[in-house]
Amino acid sequence: MKEIREEKGKEDMRERVAAGFFWKLLENGGDQLITFAISIVLARLLGPEKYGTMALMLIFVAIGNVMIQTGFQTALIQKRKADRLDFSSVFYFGLLLSAVLYCLIFLAAPFCGSYFGDPEIGPMLRVLSLILFFGAVISVEIAWISREMDFRRQCLATVAADILSGGIGILAAFSGTGTWALVLQQVFKNLFLMLLLLFWGGFRPGLQFSGRRLGILFGYGWKVLVSGLLDTVYNNLYTPVISKLYSPVQTGFYSRGNQFPQIIANAAAQTMQAVMLPAFSRTQDEAERLRGMLRRTVKLGSYVMFPMMFGLMAVAEPLIRLLLGEQWLGAVPYLMLCALGYSVWPMHIANLQAINAQGRSDLYLRLEIIKKILGMLVLLLSVRFGIFWMIALKSLMDFVCTVINAWPNRKLLGYGPLLQWKDVLPEFLAAAGMGAVVCCLPVWLPLQILAGILLYWGLSALLHFESYRYLISSLGRFAGRKKEGAHD
Repeated sequence: MKEIREEKGKEDMRERVAAGFFWKLLENGGDQLITFAISIVLARLLGPEKYGTMALMLIFVAIGNVMIQTGFQTALIQKRKADRLDFSSVFYFGLLLSAVLYCLIFLAAPFCGSYFGDPEIGPMLRVLSLILFFGAVISVEIAWISREMDFRRQCLATVAADILSGGIGILAAFSGTGTWALVLQQVFKNLFLMLLLLFWGGFRPGLQFSGRRLGILFGYGWKVLVSGLLDTVYNNLYTPVISKLYSPVQTGFYSRGNQFPQIIANAAAQTMQAVMLPAFSRTQDEAERLRGMLRRTVKLGSYVMFPMMFGLMAVAEPLIRLLLGEQWLGAVPYLMLCALGYSVWPMHIANLQAINAQGRSDLYLRLEIIKKILGMLVLLLSVRFGIFWMIALKSLMDFVCTVINAWPNRKLLGYGPLLQWKDVLPEFLAAAGMGAVVCCLPVWLPLQILAGILLYWGLSALLHFESYRYLISSLGRFAGRKKEGAHD
């Protein structure tokens, strides 16, 4: 009976993970696609300089959001028995921290405008920073949803917020508001998402607070917070450096070139983070089972990400020309370099979530410190050679970091960087070959995309890739269940 219950529990977990992946991927994919479509319209209306200014301001908000959201949200998800008192304590503390950070940004905003030579940055940054308050509420609601692994409500709320705020941004751009259109879009997106999650999310804060509970969560979460802060500062460091050393136009080119692959990478990364952390956490005491889940995630994530990124590199120029126009062709080399770096993101995310799920936030922080020290050295060495080499070496660092992130799991789970690269190397080479062939085809975007899909799918079948067989069998099981449901 015990074995039957365990098997049933594993099957239930597989179904919940699969459902979670579906809704989270639908949410993130929908979010990124809608945001991307809106940004195409806004990019044509506003031009590279306005996007460069917006990219600078978003750095301050991104850092503030990490401080408010990252540590406690992860701690709430990872804790075995988190209750409403835990959530309410984090909710009120998050609002308090938001108020403190907002005041700091409010006071510093005029100095930021003076430093970057744009007096408009000051008032826009003060309005944009209202997002911090919304983010404090959003993070607690998302943690509640993640523990239940019921991402359908979050998906619906995100898509609705994207559509409503996108309409406001486009109307503002047509009205001639310039960069303010981008500010209004971001503020209303977060406002609508907060209101919808409060309505649909399931958590309602009570009039209760526990400093002791907050301290327990902080004991785990502060390491994740510092790690997230290091990562956010480092990833956003290139934008102000490029803006200060070169021009807002070059900043806009880098920002847009980075955005194309980032849309795909973020959709995959956010899905993996949201679903795999609670799934890994539930099996944190079963090393063999966790190792199998980690291996499946690394292989499947890489199998999907590699062809997307190499395909994007192959069609970079016609894609930019079609969607943004000739004025944005300066973004093409940055798009290609960034896509190469993002191709290995599934390996990063899977390993880090496995480490967090085992309660080793100390290791997580140590890894981030090592990676950021190396990254800063690379930036300092490359800055004298121009933007191209800055971004090229940054992408190379993403490959080096796959070894660093996987190294602890060599001892914790017996699945280190050598075994992981051995698992994904065939898919990497197949995707690179596919990209090379697509690049040589006549420059007609629909033909290139179709050829890339058929070629990679054909190579997968010919070489019997494990992830390809897994996807085919999973689709077969899903179709079989749908038929059984229809007969019932």
